[in-house]
Amino acid sequence: MITGELKSKVGRVWDAFWSGGISNPLEVMEQITYLLFIKRLDEIQTRKDRKATATGKPDPDPFFSDDQQDLRWQNFKVKDPEIMYGLVADGVFPYLRRMGGDESTYSHHMKDARFTIPGPNLLAKVVDLLDGISMDSSDTKGDIYEYLLAKIATAGQNGQFRTPRHIIDLMVEMTQPGPRDEICDPACGTAGFLVQAAAYVQRVHRDALLGVEQRKHFNESMFHGFDFDPTMLRIGSMNMLLHGIENPDIRYRDSLGENAAAEAERYSLILANPPFAGSLDYESTAVDLQRIVKTKKTELLFLALFLRLLKPGGRAAVIVPDGVLFGSTKAHKELRRILVEEQQLQAVVKLPSGVFKPYAGVSTAILFFTKTDSGGTDHVWFYDVQADGLSLDDKRNALLPEERLGVRPQGDPLTLDERLKNNLPDVLARWQERDGAERNRARTEQSFCVPKSDIATQGYDLSLNRYKQLVHEEMVTRTPKDILADLEQLNEEIVKDTEGLKGMLT
Repeated sequence: MITGELKSKVGRVWDAFWSGGISNPLEVMEQITYLLFIKRLDEIQTRKDRKATATGKPDPDPFFSDDQQDLRWQNFKVKDPEIMYGLVADGVFPYLRRMGGDESTYSHHMKDARFTIPGPNLLAKVVDLLDGISMDSSDTKGDIYEYLLAKIATAGQNGQFRTPRHIIDLMVEMTQPGPRDEICDPACGTAGFLVQAAAYVQRVHRDALLGVEQRKHFNESMFHGFDFDPTMLRIGSMNMLLHGIENPDIRYRDSLGENAAAEAERYSLILANPPFAGSLDYESTAVDLQRIVKTKKTELLFLALFLRLLKPGGRAAVIVPDGVLFGSTKAHKELRRILVEEQQLQAVVKLPSGVFKPYAGVSTAILFFTKTDSGGTDHVWFYDVQADGLSLDDKRNALLPEERLGVRPQGDPLTLDERLKNNLPDVLARWQERDGAERNRARTEQSFCVPKSDIATQGYDLSLNRYKQLVHEEMVTRTPKDILADLEQLNEEIVKDTEGLKGMLT
């Protein structure tokens, strides 16, 4: 996470766009993405040039030919603003759009690149600000991009594209991505789930990634993201690049409208927060999803899609609206029955309704399940998250110092008071005990297990409140007779005092 001077520099880039006439946060993000991509190309080419000089062998596949050297960041940034503007508008952007010959996912998404910075002075100012930000480490590049994405989330309705990072981290930590996983987010947006999964693999399986084949898998075939918004594909693709994944599979795909046969049983882990609260026409929905469950509701169709995409043994952690847990339609009940009886449903983690504020106050939960096609649900683990470290109002202020927030806070374990404000470390710790000590927890606790038979008896209702037992405290009150006696005594005192006052007036 960036702080201090670096954060201030990035903020000035954002402010420059706003004061320069571009106020649409997505457009700001898109233009910054292009400029970062241009800068990144020049950095890579510089490394290639150094290698060519050191080895004495010319670069066999340079990004820039001899007559394209003016299009390099290091060369156009020192030009007069008017000249720079002409070079970027008439040279660099047409060059980016023609990069389709390269098979990398980045150049593919740049084919529709549009240059919308309105004038030379704004371009010169932004180039100067970006040039002053050191991006030597991949962590810094990724964190800068995360910060920019967060600014999108605070700039209006576009926040719908971003799941809070600490909730993503919780889901990643609980599913523990491995170096051989193939991870998919069928509604990837800015690719936040894929980025955090990659960070987990880099941190936990660092040694495994040293192998050539494993490294190739990490860079080219481990991460898959679909979306049907070209802008989000560009932003998501760049997010992956700046976090050090060289060629992820980020591509256009209408996940609910296209037949999933080509992707069926391909992925070992799905992490997603798909769009919900919408509906599609039957004619617009893939036929193979309708075969799993007949419905128009997007949240149910996405669950059917996840089952279709997962390979046997594959696991999923997905955010769903509360209605999926207890909805009474035939499709709701059938999908829950499939999860419990035909697959292995492991957990329902209920989130507080303020998690997505200020953009939505909808109640949600995270479902954890493994595709088996042969059942396997024994107990289902429930956890009622009541605090995620931030206030649950529209302000979402931090309730603890930054280092004490998130799934793995720094320093000593959280104190009892801190745990009441940040449940996430407790969720992770208890999840790891779901087949042990958690089995013995009473249903009055914050987490507990429920046998499959109980869930079947309740018509596969998965709402936590269906199984949680409330503790009623006995209230000791006075008898009505005692209360009436007190009232009589009070009345007598009022009458007596009133007579006394009358006596004083006569």
